[in-house]
Amino acid sequence: MENPAQKLPLQIEGEVLAPASDGYDEARAVWNAMIDRRPALIARCRNSRDVASTLAYARQYDYPVSIRGGGHNVAGHAVCDDGIMIDLGNMRGVSVDPAARTARVAGGATWADVDAASQAHGLATPGGLISDTGVAGLTLSGGIGWLRSRHGLCIDNMLSVEIVTADGEIRRASEAENVDLFWAVRGGGGNFGVITEFEFRLHPLGPEVMFCAPIYALECGAEPIRAWRDFLADKSDRIGSLVEFSTVGESEDFPPESWGKQVYTIAAVYAGDAEEGERVMQPLRELAPMVTDFSGRMAYCELQKLFDELMPAGQFRCYWKSHYLSGLSDQAIDDILAGVETVPSPSTLSSIWNFGGATAQVPADATAFGDRSMPWMYSIDSVWEGAQNDAANIGWTRDFWGRMQRYSHNGRMYLNFPGQGEEGDKLLQDTFGDNYGRLREIKAKYDPDNRFRFNQNIRPLDH
Repeated sequence: MENPAQKLPLQIEGEVLAPASDGYDEARAVWNAMIDRRPALIARCRNSRDVASTLAYARQYDYPVSIRGGGHNVAGHAVCDDGIMIDLGNMRGVSVDPAARTARVAGGATWADVDAASQAHGLATPGGLISDTGVAGLTLSGGIGWLRSRHGLCIDNMLSVEIVTADGEIRRASEAENVDLFWAVRGGGGNFGVITEFEFRLHPLGPEVMFCAPIYALECGAEPIRAWRDFLADKSDRIGSLVEFSTVGESEDFPPESWGKQVYTIAAVYAGDAEEGERVMQPLRELAPMVTDFSGRMAYCELQKLFDELMPAGQFRCYWKSHYLSGLSDQAIDDILAGVETVPSPSTLSSIWNFGGATAQVPADATAFGDRSMPWMYSIDSVWEGAQNDAANIGWTRDFWGRMQRYSHNGRMYLNFPGQGEEGDKLLQDTFGDNYGRLREIKAKYDPDNRFRFNQNIRPLDH
């Protein structure tokens, strides 16, 4: 069957799909089942030249552009209605230089690709918590993962990028060239161009790490969480951790008497020697009677895939909101516990994340990400099935998020967990703070027509 897109003037080495093309519906599908958008064209690029040609075409015919890396962004920014979706899924190569401890990572790679290539040399760079997450989407809004305690955010380990800007130019950005652009992509999201290659710093790690994961019944209440908070007070430079609230399914991994019950997992990774980590984190496994315990030493690549099964692509409808927290008081913990008791979907998760350590060492003006002084984050990750349940789950999330706002760190939010960005410019002003004006100036320089607007959109200055 002839591809209808072959009759169009966009010609690239990769495949171009129009709405009538075979494979179009599969290509436009993303991880969040709520997202159902129909691009005018999908450009499945194979290299930077393809991306540049696609952007030239978009400029000529005045199409807006969305960018798909891994397609995992919960807000569905990868796919747009009536624009051009640049799909980087065919660009997943990872090249490691073990002597220099660096990796070059193509724009469509996932964290599984990076972890496999770097761990072959006993190295790693901070990634996310789910291995099929795209490197680009996670990184460009900061990138929070298990190794943040010792090695910071993903952006803190970015050495350079190759980026195709809205004018179709292929540029390199680093601390030595296009410095303003390099500053902006470290936290400013996909506003400034299509990243076709990242260069990351790597660190010795593994192959074995210690993962601590005791699971306590929600009825154990606040005391284990308060003990966890206090335990981390002098260990944020070594331990990346979260308390995750969930509902136990019918699984052989759990005792049958716990099925259908609400629980919380105190999950923690020691960014160092596994044996030392097991000893240091043992107190987290002794805070109350456990439902079960998934703690143990394991390969780093195995750790990075542990949460994958919780979030299978395309199965669930999702809406996630977050707050950076100014503190984690006893009252805040009590309010979180009260909130999760009323969750409408048993698939929903929510998590308290610790910060500090290497994450906090970067000055607010050093990257677009901004202020690093928040000690905690709370994310509400609502997950459910069936469009008929959208209103109840989104409404519950927004209500709970609103009640937690009094603990917010200056109204700031992790931009990978922004709901649908309903707050608009205020969300970005609050989150970027003093960096917002500079970001708008850089946006005006590299994307004055706001071609890249399917994101947490930074409008060009004077728009």
